[in-house]
Amino acid sequence: MEAMGLRSRIRRKYLHYGRAWNEGDRATRNMLQRGFRADAPNQKWVTDITPYRIGEAWFYLSAIKDLCQKEIVAFPMSHRNDTELVLETCAKVFEKEKVVTGLIVHRDQGAQITMSRRGNCYDNASMESFFSHLKTEDLYPYGIRSMEGAQRRMEEYIHFYTNNRPQRKLNKLSPVKYRQQLVG
Repeated sequence: MEAMGLRSRIRRKYLHYGRAWNEGDRATRNMLQRGFRADAPNQKWVTDITPYRIGEAWFYLSAIKDLCQKEIVAFPMSHRNDTELVLETCAKVFEKEKVVTGLIVHRDQGAQITMSRRGNCYDNASMESFFSHLKTEDLYPYGIRSMEGAQRRMEEYIHFYTNNRPQRKLNKLSPVKYRQQLVG
């Protein structure tokens, strides 16, 4: 690697600050049970919101990932982490995708919607893994200084991730190519 001028990127360790768990918060039954595989598109989705700090401001990406082909099927961004962002994410995916009966949508514990138990990051590992790759490969190395720059880089990375980035779990195909192969 040294001879070729290559350097590895090491992901930052995630610091969990958490939030207090109130007895009034209700978690629904975890139907996914860490079953991160699906036989066909639109059977299992995972969703979450990730923050990205730019100076003193925060920028939020809400995304839904289809577990069959690992494709990001909706990804609105906002300056606010609120219920409106969650509703916009749902609206975008439902206008784009044909939803079938029995679809499982999984989200971990969050301020807007609570769908899993407290303190179980592994319950939403697939979505957290995507966010980690996004930040490590496309945001942190470039020191982005503006909201517009962050939004542009996120959109470009998601396009690359879904259309061009080969994945071992998908027979070294990109999510879109894998989906095309499935639906034929």
